[in-house]
Amino acid sequence: MTNYSRRFSAGNLFLKINMQNHLTLSQLNSLVKDAIEGSMDYAYWVQAEISSLSVRGHCYFDLVEKEDRSNTPVAKARANCWANQWQYISQNFLEVTGSPLASGMKVLLLVQPTFHISFGFAYRVMDIDPTFTVGDMQRKRDEIVRKLKEEGIFDLQKQLPFSAFAKNIAVISADTAAGYGDFCNQLFANSSDFAFKVELFQAAMQGEAVEQSVISALNSIFERIDEFDCVVIIRGGGAVSDMSGFDSLALAENVAQFPLPIITGIGHERDNCVLDLISHTRVKTPTAAAVFLIENLVSTLELITRAQDRIERAALLQMQNEKLRLQTLSNRIPALFSLVCSKQTAMLDQLYERIKNRICHNLESENHRLQLLSERVKLLDPELLLQRGYSMTMIGNKIVTSASQINPGDVLTTKLKDGSVTSVVK
Repeated sequence: MTNYSRRFSAGNLFLKINMQNHLTLSQLNSLVKDAIEGSMDYAYWVQAEISSLSVRGHCYFDLVEKEDRSNTPVAKARANCWANQWQYISQNFLEVTGSPLASGMKVLLLVQPTFHISFGFAYRVMDIDPTFTVGDMQRKRDEIVRKLKEEGIFDLQKQLPFSAFAKNIAVISADTAAGYGDFCNQLFANSSDFAFKVELFQAAMQGEAVEQSVISALNSIFERIDEFDCVVIIRGGGAVSDMSGFDSLALAENVAQFPLPIITGIGHERDNCVLDLISHTRVKTPTAAAVFLIENLVSTLELITRAQDRIERAALLQMQNEKLRLQTLSNRIPALFSLVCSKQTAMLDQLYERIKNRICHNLESENHRLQLLSERVKLLDPELLLQRGYSMTMIGNKIVTSASQINPGDVLTTKLKDGSVTSVVK
């Protein structure tokens, strides 16, 4: 090995190298390799976040550690996992977590420090504990759920009524997503020929842009909220791990408090993100979201059809009852008419007798009164008075009852029993 010497001066470390016996890079890297692998010849369990991942037979990682508050990286390192180990580790991780390993995940890795002469320092990944990642993902979701419940908004979406006639649909998705196409195809080709109106509001469906782009789409929908019956958030394809963007407190708060029912079709059957937990309705896939909307109208149509049938049956029954009632009345009319006629005839007979008796009584009373009046008239007849020796003096046709009525020259006519006498007043 090439000789080298050390000397100290003014507190600084200097390395004095014999220019004739210098090291090559590979020789120095060999020294570093021996130093690292000689003193660290065992494995360590390390907690880190995957900042990037590439699989080319073997798997290559970029690992990072970030500050909790600022999210600033405080440590970085490369790691690799050879193909024979990667096949087992990745399959086991997928079976336990339901998600493949992906960028942004926090993992607990069993690593051994290595130094390659050509490629430098890296950790060789020997194992990954999937339960740690599951726990970390769940802890993050649990914390968001706890905050939503503290704010009293966790169940707001569930309390919104879903329109029985929901046909105007606002969709939040990527315009190139296969899931959006599947959703539209399923919706517009429904066997009941329901006419839906769909408008797409584009948003990122994976990565760090999910939160802000989905919130922006919700704000755009809110500005025209009267035009829509519900909102559908869908994503098609992609890794399940890409759903991490939907585990966001800010996004969850916006969805929870949105005034229209929101349907989510962004995951798979075994995976629930926070948005699935707080949305009005969670379905497995975009196609299932379309089926839900179609079945909602089918149920409404069935309710209307059943109500129509009940109304028709009730109307028919009512008509039958009325027809039977009229028939019964019709059958009773002759007997009732005969009874009424008998009663009316008896009543008329009674009235006739009462009127006849009344008229007879009145005639008798009037005859008696006439007789009395006739007697009184006879008593007052002047002829009777004349026969008794009285006389009646008249001036023209007027009877003289007072001397003051007579003037000189008046011609008086005095009627007696057997004649009259004419005289002139002097």
